[in-house]
Amino acid sequence: MGVSQNSLRSGAATAALRRTLRPLNEVLSSFQVPVSRALVAAAMLVGSPPPYRVRVDRLNTGTFRGEWVYPPDARASRQMILYVHGSGYAICSARTHRGLVARLSRLTGMPVFSVDYRLAPEHRFPAAADDVEAAYSWLQDIGYRAENITVAGDSAGGHLILDLLAENARHGRRQPRAVFLMSPLVDLSLGLARRREQRAGPDPLISARAAHRLVRNYTRGQPDDLARIAVTLDRSDDLPRTMIHAGGAEVLVDDAREAHRMLIEAGADCELQVWLGQMHVFQALPTLIPEAAPALAVAADFIVGSEAPASRGAGRRRDRHRTDQVIA
Repeated sequence: MGVSQNSLRSGAATAALRRTLRPLNEVLSSFQVPVSRALVAAAMLVGSPPPYRVRVDRLNTGTFRGEWVYPPDARASRQMILYVHGSGYAICSARTHRGLVARLSRLTGMPVFSVDYRLAPEHRFPAAADDVEAAYSWLQDIGYRAENITVAGDSAGGHLILDLLAENARHGRRQPRAVFLMSPLVDLSLGLARRREQRAGPDPLISARAAHRLVRNYTRGQPDDLARIAVTLDRSDDLPRTMIHAGGAEVLVDDAREAHRMLIEAGADCELQVWLGQMHVFQALPTLIPEAAPALAVAADFIVGSEAPASRGAGRRRDRHRTDQVIA
């Protein structure tokens, strides 16, 4: 890669967040979702300010909301990215992720639609999943073919994307061209995260217990094994090529490995990269984490170079990548 994945600046940022944001998350996850939203929004603005000259068009279809983000040299493009933000179904928004989305747009040269799905606890399961599904369908209604849509997202957005793939397969709908996941949440009971925490020590940003309290704002009243909460993927010949990034210091790294396993066993071409020493969704904090920029550059190269599912014949399935790569 040409970059140390454990830079002094990255280590200092991780240590500072461990001392400041993690204790706040432990308290605020219990009861103060509006305060958490304000704090995270401020942190994202500092750590991931939108690049200059980015163009943003807000949209409300009456069914769901979102915003278009265009690169500075935007031009007509058949290909685009649907972005699904994370943060426990309760905290973030299209606006908090605008800096990250804008960088992805600039690096790929593609317009990005960032879906502003409904948040918990005001809107519980399956509101967020329904909004993502509606946005994917709407993009095709306005002229984007499924094979020209890349779906990208982070954290809880990763779970929503896996649900979208499962629902597409269940209902016979076309799958997207490619998928890029950052630190995807897979196990909404946070069991995988708890076991990782016991083995490897605390996450710099939040404990598995506090993360579960956030997620329960969305899933309250539903069993953990309910379909679309405990997402499963049936084997299919048209699953999109997928890249997964995870930070080696985060409790969701085992969730990322589980997503990788699920996709491989379902027949997808999937690559997992674990970036040693990095925190949850480190790509969103380029002003604090030097490794954010090269990680997003890797993602952009993957998105630009991915083939559409329709162009991948069954005869090539034996050559699918099954990589679990550690970036060190």
